[in-house]
Amino acid sequence: MEIGIIGLPKAGKTTIFNAVTKGNASIAGWSDRPNVGVAKVPDERLNILSDMYKPQKIVPAEITFIDIPPPPSGFGKTRGIGGEYLNALQSTDALMVVIRAFENQSVGHIDETIDPIRDLENMVLEIVFSDLDILNRRVQRIEERFKGAKPQEREKLIKERDLLATIQSNLDIGVPLREQELSPPQIKEISGFGFLSIKPIIVVVNVSENQVPGIAPLEYRLSQQITGENAVWTIICAQLEMDLAQMSEEEEVEFRRDLGAEESSLRKMVRISYSVVDQISFFTVGEDEVRAWQIPRNCVAQKAAAKIHTDLERGFIRAEIIPYEQLIRCGSIPEARKQGVLRQEGKEYVVKDGEIMHILFNI
Repeated sequence: MEIGIIGLPKAGKTTIFNAVTKGNASIAGWSDRPNVGVAKVPDERLNILSDMYKPQKIVPAEITFIDIPPPPSGFGKTRGIGGEYLNALQSTDALMVVIRAFENQSVGHIDETIDPIRDLENMVLEIVFSDLDILNRRVQRIEERFKGAKPQEREKLIKERDLLATIQSNLDIGVPLREQELSPPQIKEISGFGFLSIKPIIVVVNVSENQVPGIAPLEYRLSQQITGENAVWTIICAQLEMDLAQMSEEEEVEFRRDLGAEESSLRKMVRISYSVVDQISFFTVGEDEVRAWQIPRNCVAQKAAAKIHTDLERGFIRAEIIPYEQLIRCGSIPEARKQGVLRQEGKEYVVKDGEIMHILFNI
């Protein structure tokens, strides 16, 4: 899973990147290169399975966070995201939009005043403008192809043009693609165009430590502004979280206890990312390796097998499946087989979160 991080200048985007990835990217000044960091997904089930198997290697699932630099003039002034910045974002699974709510006189705001809802609306418009630019180029290509097209091809081009016209009418009034109630076939038809507003969005509002006690009004405004299954929001004190992320695990736990701080930004972002992108994890176990694998919800067993190796997908015969809770109760795969809770499933079986899976294959 890849999450692209964007935001207006001086919103604390890179600070949040460091907090989530335990990185040390520079937060001073402008950079023209993205910061890329990998966060290991904390999962207590993986730890317990490792205690059971004592493997040589433990491999958690991972989320890659890409901190995208804004254009030199800054987002909010460009009327769209283009060039290398657009290319970097198009490959991601979701967008994390960092919004500034903290006051700091030494760190000026490009619009001079602090207004999180205004900044959020500006960033949404940047994303929408980018999609309109992509859409207009696509319509132009349709018109060019239409002149020399055969009747059957013309019919297909007209259908695509009509769909794009509907999408454009909604984008023109600021409705992102993820809120346009497109059918699965329509989504599939535009999936290769590189639209940004169809991606799930995570809005992260960056506050200062002294704002936390009075955060309720901001939470209410965000709940009214951000709705839908593919859009979520959270509030984080990025500077505090980055400082805590640089500590050892023991020190961080102690400081969080003293501060009364809730779950770490890493755990929060992993939980939110899994939810908004609709991902789950399954496990493979053995003395050589205990590993978590990340797949889309409702993924069938044969496709899940491809995450392990493409040969397993090609030669798939069946999968041996056991829920995590049942394996822990039984204590081992042989005992689970003896008790009849180790199931044999075919290629169309829908894998559930936390299941342990062993693939039988032949190529």
